[in-house]
Amino acid sequence: MFFTKHRQLIRWIIIIASFGIISLILWNTYVFFQKFKAEERIKMQNWSFAQQDIIQNMDLNGDIGNLPLKILESNTTTPMIKLNEDGSMDYNNIDEKKAKDNAYLKQLIEQFKNENKPIEIVYDGKVLSTLYYGNSPLLKKLKFYPLALLLIILLFGAVVYFFYRSSKIATQNKLWSGMAKETAHQIGTPLSSLIGWTEILKSENTNPEYILEIEKDINRLQTITERFSKIGSLPTLEKHDIVKETIDAYSYLKSRSSKLINFSIDAPDNSIYVNLNKQLYGWTIENLVKNAIDAMKGKGNLKIQILPKDKFVEITVSDTGKGISKKEFNSIFEPGFTTKKRGWGLGLSLAKRIVEDFHEGKIKVQFSEIGVGTTMLITLKTV
Repeated sequence: MFFTKHRQLIRWIIIIASFGIISLILWNTYVFFQKFKAEERIKMQNWSFAQQDIIQNMDLNGDIGNLPLKILESNTTTPMIKLNEDGSMDYNNIDEKKAKDNAYLKQLIEQFKNENKPIEIVYDGKVLSTLYYGNSPLLKKLKFYPLALLLIILLFGAVVYFFYRSSKIATQNKLWSGMAKETAHQIGTPLSSLIGWTEILKSENTNPEYILEIEKDINRLQTITERFSKIGSLPTLEKHDIVKETIDAYSYLKSRSSKLINFSIDAPDNSIYVNLNKQLYGWTIENLVKNAIDAMKGKGNLKIQILPKDKFVEITVSDTGKGISKKEFNSIFEPGFTTKKRGWGLGLSLAKRIVEDFHEGKIKVQFSEIGVGTTMLITLKTV
């Protein structure tokens, strides 16, 4: 109960704590890098002192000693170039083949200047040579450690986000399915009663026209019940002619819509077969057509086109309504999104679920312009 009530606060605490931990890790990495760099400079200063000691001992008695030599030999990782006063260069831990080119060595000297401050080797107040050194391979790797760490954190965050999002979507789908099944169940009870009362009316010699209209409404309720039942579970797909199913759904709405709407359909004469659940597909076409009618406020041109394309078939529903902005092309498929005052914002999200989740097709806004109209596109694979 506490976590549910203070969910937003807990979320901010986690975000701030995560930011603090990341900042602490990056700061410690930076401090470690600077300390390691300082230790490398001390090592190179000791190397320069060893050079001075060798020069001094050679001048005095010619005895170099073991310690200076061991210090010189101890540098096996840090790349360095010693530029002598006569212009000659000595180098260590640099590629032998490339080092034969003086231009390459001069280029390295400029690079080393930017990485570390040069060290002068002085004897008797005179600069005999200058030591240029770069960062060791380990230090170079440490430079990229914060970036690698940030990348790992971002990847981990992405995994957590997608896991949370998938879990949330799965919960929503489960709730959606449960509500759809419960709706189908609730409609089924009075529907059975209506069918029974219809049979009684027939036996009472009621006007057949009245009974016919009642039966039409009962059939419509049965279709709605079947749709809700199927949307709440994984529906069975069967081979159907999509041209016929589109025309049937279109014709039903045409006969029940405003006469101020100019309906037209462009469909091939031959059959096009698709693995289809015709009840759910008919629901999708009805949703798109109803949205188009609402967008035109009951007056305008509405056209459906069926176009075979290689191994696919494209179905477009076009209107001359108010249109939608480009930034809303994806938002209109989200549950709850609506531009209507009394809309629930479920029609297009249902259509997307039916087309993409159940039929493995695609649905999108093909074209829309404010004040011109909208074209919705459904793409399905043929069989």
